[in-house]
Amino acid sequence: MQSRRVISALHKEITGEGLPVSTVKDFFSRWLETKTRETKPATIQFYSKESQKFLSHLGNRVDEDIAEVTREDILAYRESQAKVLSPKTVNHGVKFLRMVFKSAREDASVSDNPAEFVKVIKAVGEKKSRRPFTIGELRAVLGVADDEWKSMILFGLYSGQRLGDVARLTWANLDLQAGELRLVTSKTGKTIIQPLAGPLKAHIESLPVSEDPNQPLHLSSYETIARQGKAGGLSNTFASLLVQAGLRKKQLHRKTHGEGRGVGSSSAGLSFHCLRHTAVSLLKEAGIPAATVMELVGHDSVEMSQHYTHIGSESLKQAAKAFPVLVAKAPNSPGGKGRTKK
Repeated sequence: MQSRRVISALHKEITGEGLPVSTVKDFFSRWLETKTRETKPATIQFYSKESQKFLSHLGNRVDEDIAEVTREDILAYRESQAKVLSPKTVNHGVKFLRMVFKSAREDASVSDNPAEFVKVIKAVGEKKSRRPFTIGELRAVLGVADDEWKSMILFGLYSGQRLGDVARLTWANLDLQAGELRLVTSKTGKTIIQPLAGPLKAHIESLPVSEDPNQPLHLSSYETIARQGKAGGLSNTFASLLVQAGLRKKQLHRKTHGEGRGVGSSSAGLSFHCLRHTAVSLLKEAGIPAATVMELVGHDSVEMSQHYTHIGSESLKQAAKAFPVLVAKAPNSPGGKGRTKK
């Protein structure tokens, strides 16, 4: 900041004009406008939210030169957020400010990035690890779910796929003649061609027929993720189902209780992603080799896949047959118009 003042004074002495000043509010506004043309809507939504939080913290100082913002200001903001938010959320905010002020430095609006050396904070206590559902827990959550979520849960369990990928499925992803589920995962871009487990195939065959292959399997969830661009909203809905089923504590309000988003979320160690863990556990308990299990549900990365040998289709079919039947009768149509004739 001092160096900028010196440079500004020198510039004024030579040219008769001071360096152009960019207020905090104006710079953040321009930065967001630029990012809107470069970034996904869901990310822009996050940027906008973080910008508003920081500007609100500064109060009247938003009309000051952005070069007046110091490391102490960033630290004070971090500490104020840590009183009401989870460490993970606070750290996302710190990283966001590093990115904004890096851009400010690149265009000479500031001489130094005040957020560059502000450290992230550590979570208090041990990190809760995900665990598989028990059969009793699965039946409990199915008992409180509507038809669409029952179907989402069955797909999550019997395919081992992530929430976002399950929500994006259309009937074009199914080949009932070959008895296969086919998709490209959103996280890693891995192509999955997976034999349908018997209970999942029975569930699919109970649904009414549609002639439109682009019809979503789970219409409401498909529209939600298309609108939001991520699975966060659906994850929260599933968390509410877990609360109704008595498998998770109700989340405390962060402002009322001075605690962050994650307070109640990990109390039982359960989430939709745990269905993936459940699929792996059930198959391993049935004696299916680890390499076959990992090939069936899909590896998290190319590097992980390279640790395993090629798995034949016959082995994958045997693995799919090892899943237990969870419900005696598949639920009714999950809100879409049914399956496509193949």
